[in-house]
Amino acid sequence: MSEDYGLCELAVVSLRDNEHEPDYGIQLTQDGHINTVDLSSKPKEDSDLATFESTFRSTNGTANMGSNVEASSTGELTVCPAHELEVDRYCRTEGRPVCQKCVSQGACRNHTVIQLRLRATAVRNQLVDICEKMQLQALQIERFINNTLTAKEKALQVDASSARERVVAQVNAVREALDEEEQRLLEAVQREEERIEQCLLTQRAHWSKSLNTLTHARTSLVHKLTHATDTIIVSSNSEISDRIEEAEGVGEPKDSEHLNLNRDCSDSKLMLGMWASALLLGPTATARMYFDERTVSHLLLLSSDQLTLTYRPKRQKKGLEYDPARFDNWPNALCLDPISSGTHAWVLYVGDSAAFKVGVCYRSMERKGSTNESRLGFNAKSWVLSHYEGNFSYCHNSQVVNVVVVKSPKKVGVLLDWTTQTLLFYDPDSKCVLHAVRHTFTEPLLPACAVADQRVSIVHS
Repeated sequence: MSEDYGLCELAVVSLRDNEHEPDYGIQLTQDGHINTVDLSSKPKEDSDLATFESTFRSTNGTANMGSNVEASSTGELTVCPAHELEVDRYCRTEGRPVCQKCVSQGACRNHTVIQLRLRATAVRNQLVDICEKMQLQALQIERFINNTLTAKEKALQVDASSARERVVAQVNAVREALDEEEQRLLEAVQREEERIEQCLLTQRAHWSKSLNTLTHARTSLVHKLTHATDTIIVSSNSEISDRIEEAEGVGEPKDSEHLNLNRDCSDSKLMLGMWASALLLGPTATARMYFDERTVSHLLLLSSDQLTLTYRPKRQKKGLEYDPARFDNWPNALCLDPISSGTHAWVLYVGDSAAFKVGVCYRSMERKGSTNESRLGFNAKSWVLSHYEGNFSYCHNSQVVNVVVVKSPKKVGVLLDWTTQTLLFYDPDSKCVLHAVRHTFTEPLLPACAVADQRVSIVHS
């Protein structure tokens, strides 16, 4: 049989066809010999054996298996070596052919013995059944090869072609969308650049004219001061007033954000979404963050593994040793390692808490007092995602932006990419972006957390 057939599950065959047929006392021992058990009924006699041999001979083309001549030509045992008598019996106790004298006087005396031809008939019958099963199995394998596998090969070609077409169509759609978005953004940047250039030209012309006016007025006054006589100076009040008025009308130049390129001109939800998807769906690993015990407020209890913060009401608070790094009023805590380069992500389990904040802050953020300077999200040094009374919001410098979520997540992920100066809040289970913000960070950032209900835990994957 071909090795390819090994791919199919072959039926198990044995010398026992099924449990409902008569038991001819045939079993296979563990070492491969044929053993016997007691017969429940006497098997068919000589007429059945003759019928079987005739059928087997006509279907398989074999010679008369029962003849001594055939047995001798194949080297089979036909004479008992101990008594030199014809072997015509089968000892079920020892599992071997024996002669009459072995049964009456020899080693097989008092053993269970049957006629050899009955044993052979049983074996032949079951071998025929096994061969039939093998033939049926072979036909099944042939049908599987010719029909199933052939159909699978044809279907594979069609499916693979369709899959390639889908990949190409999706990539082309993404490429086309990116090309259009790139063109739109470049045009927006170009318009913003032209606007700034026009503003700069206008400002330059205005202040150049103002400078000339101021210079002319000053020169006139200096000349009057150095060359005019007392009589002329005293009588030049009107002219001096005019020059002073001209100088005062010039004003003072002031820098303005209007003269800077608006960074929002290059913002794109499509680009941000694809960038976030590439990071969140890619191999970016979560960082192993730990809370800094020195920063943990007395309103919070830090677990021994430094991963879980549990809120405890004021009535349960205990005095802690003073530390300049500890928050003494708001229920805040910071992590140990500051971030000032690379891409970092961490995940917190928030499913038990109804009031929490997660995000980042500068190391220089105030730790003491009850003012907004030490309150996460309410100063210029902290950026957090807040959850309170069932609502999510993004908070920075007392500005609150409502964040709409379809389903409240059990976990919240924070991703900080220092290179692009992007802070991302996301659902780590669905990889859905909750909120994203770009900001020019000027100091190293520390992961920050506030808990006002139950507990929040850092998750290490």
